[in-house]
Amino acid sequence: IDPKWGERETWAVIRRAGGPVTDFYLLGALDLRRDADNSITGAPPEQRVFRDVLGRTLWISAMVTLICLVLGYPVAYVIAAQPPGRAGLLLFLVLLPFWTSLLVRTAAWVVLLQKEGVLNSLFLSLGIINEPLKMIFNRFAVYVAMVHVLLPFMVLPLYSVMRGIPPSYVRAASSLGARPLTAFRRVYLPQTLPGIGAGCLMVFIQALGYYITPALVGGADDQMISYFIAFYASKTVNWGMAAALSIMLLAATLALYAVYNRMVGVERMRLG
Repeated sequence: IDPKWGERETWAVIRRAGGPVTDFYLLGALDLRRDADNSITGAPPEQRVFRDVLGRTLWISAMVTLICLVLGYPVAYVIAAQPPGRAGLLLFLVLLPFWTSLLVRTAAWVVLLQKEGVLNSLFLSLGIINEPLKMIFNRFAVYVAMVHVLLPFMVLPLYSVMRGIPPSYVRAASSLGARPLTAFRRVYLPQTLPGIGAGCLMVFIQALGYYITPALVGGADDQMISYFIAFYASKTVNWGMAAALSIMLLAATLALYAVYNRMVGVERMRLG
């Protein structure tokens, strides 16, 4: 007989896990557990996984959102400054990737970024590099693929706000002696904050739940929390842990949304 059957902690765990309601999985998702005295303590260091996974998920989502903002803002600005016909054509090009499935777009980046892929071959032929770069199965590939997919969700709300800003505002500031950078920073940029807020919120929330892209182009240390939710739901059929991780992700999303509402205000966020 296994000596663990004679330990008090073993029977305490069975009693807690066998009830109709238990916090066993929720504590496990937070890298916590209950000891024999029914007090909550931290899990051993070698068993602490999910806090790092949640932090990684939030960090990757934040970086993708920031990159989309840096790239999407000038794109939306250029489109908003065009005549209606040309702006419509440029918006069509922005929306064109939506005609292709997410899986196909991610697989295309695998072909482009792999060791013998298109980009490495191009850089080698131009003499930019002497040996192939490792651009796949790492964090860089995750950022590139996710930004490619989510960038339109940043451009569209920014454009819808920018097209409603009269150009005469900036011209008036310039006529009053403001330099172009000052006119942009103090007149134009504040009016685009609703679009920035809407775009960042849309990109960040979608990035939190990404599963296919990090799974295909990322490494073992680049998987986000959705990967583990899918793993427990489909591989080990551990519905309790999958639900606990989902609740943790939902709680983090609601907390960030509340912070945004507190600092900026949801009423200022609009799509047009």
